[in-house]
Amino acid sequence: MPQPVPGFQADRCVQWAMRPAAPTDVEAIAELRATVLRRDLERLGRFDEHRVRQRLRDSFSPEHTSVVSADDAFAGCVTLRPAEDGRRLEHFYLTPDVQGRGLGSAVLRTLLGRTDADGLLVRLNVLQGSAAQRLYERHGFTVEAEDPVDVYMVRRPGG
Repeated sequence: MPQPVPGFQADRCVQWAMRPAAPTDVEAIAELRATVLRRDLERLGRFDEHRVRQRLRDSFSPEHTSVVSADDAFAGCVTLRPAEDGRRLEHFYLTPDVQGRGLGSAVLRTLLGRTDADGLLVRLNVLQGSAAQRLYERHGFTVEAEDPVDVYMVRRPGG
């Protein structure tokens, strides 16, 4: 069901929704991943045109992935996969035109509301130096470990 994101744009509220992903969504999501991660992967010396897309294709799980739309247009995706100790948040990408306008927070609030209700912790990793880390910290994620490429984060229920 579409939900408004107040303040998403100065002149109007944007309606957004999530729907279950289908196997046919994989290529659009792989392209979005390449677009969104390119700058950070280049900065880290790890960007590869083929690999950035293939890693998504190899791990794509439509049964755990949602496609995000804003004003009825493709705006991104997110995967919330079962894990041994809770859930694993993966492949959370939004198109550049909607980033920084509140949609990411709205999607996270929705997903984390569900995991909180089930008493589940959520883990994720984000690239070193990525602006996304601040978004996750605002939603209760804390750094658990780091390596030269990734920051591993966790959020306990109600975090």
